[in-house]
Amino acid sequence: MLLQLFTTFFKIGLFSFGGGFAMIPLIQREVIERRKWIDEQDFLEMLVLAQSTPGPIAVNTAVFVGYKTAGVAGAVMASLGTVMPSFMAILMLALFFAEVRDNRYVDAAFRAMRPAVVALIVAPLIGLVKGMRWYLMAVSAAVALAVWYFGFSPAYLIALALVVGVVIAVVNGRKGVK
Repeated sequence: MLLQLFTTFFKIGLFSFGGGFAMIPLIQREVIERRKWIDEQDFLEMLVLAQSTPGPIAVNTAVFVGYKTAGVAGAVMASLGTVMPSFMAILMLALFFAEVRDNRYVDAAFRAMRPAVVALIVAPLIGLVKGMRWYLMAVSAAVALAVWYFGFSPAYLIALALVVGVVIAVVNGRKGVK
């Protein structure tokens, strides 16, 4: 199991560009659909936790999936698998960066990858929206607008959401709502 966790997340890290959010659909496909290590509800909860904890979302998600499937050793193997491809690529780039820094073909390749990276980031967002109530979509859009357009700090908005969530849980607890 530990080797499977490492190789699965290594493959995800190796074949995804654009950072952590671009890796989420690949992680989702591998751990839910293909390997059936966790169900979709657990994955969504892990994704929320991964988003709200410090660090890259893909690594945090790998840690949670690894821990859920194989404990602490699984968390270590999944996170190592996730970061090793990037670490090796950065190490290689650092060794040869001076030679390719001004290469127009390298620059053109990175520019050409941008639309694909945007699509890989948007894809999991669309998946998360499915089944979401309309008012939660409206709140999500308002928060995104507050961060992007008005420059509000995401930290304050997350803290506010935490407080609102706790208040709703307390109120529903008093009413006997689950």
